[in-house]
Amino acid sequence: MAGEPQDDCLFCKIVAGQIPATVVRETDTTVAFRDINPQAPTHVLVIPKAHYPNAAALAAGAPELAADVLRETQAVADDEKLDSYRVVLNTGGGAGQTVFHAHAHVLGGRGLQWPPG
Repeated sequence: MAGEPQDDCLFCKIVAGQIPATVVRETDTTVAFRDINPQAPTHVLVIPKAHYPNAAALAAGAPELAADVLRETQAVADDEKLDSYRVVLNTGGGAGQTVFHAHAHVLGGRGLQWPPG
């Protein structure tokens, strides 16, 4: 069920403290931690603590929580002192989503070309 922790979800296990992560921010509804395979000098993931399989499901099922995630991307950028940055929300395997728990990537600290690769 949407919003409920999933036993087989890597990010749900991070939220539960079962798997370690380098947490940079945490609120009542979100956790932000460093990506283990960074694609930029700053690469932080911001996830809702509640499980939603992707950004579309999060937006449809819990728009206030989606707003919390986006608000935290700005807070991460501020904490990391990023003048410019990119926020990426992949939805579906064809778009590059590999963990099916909604999450936003905050990327910065280098030039980011467009279109992305």
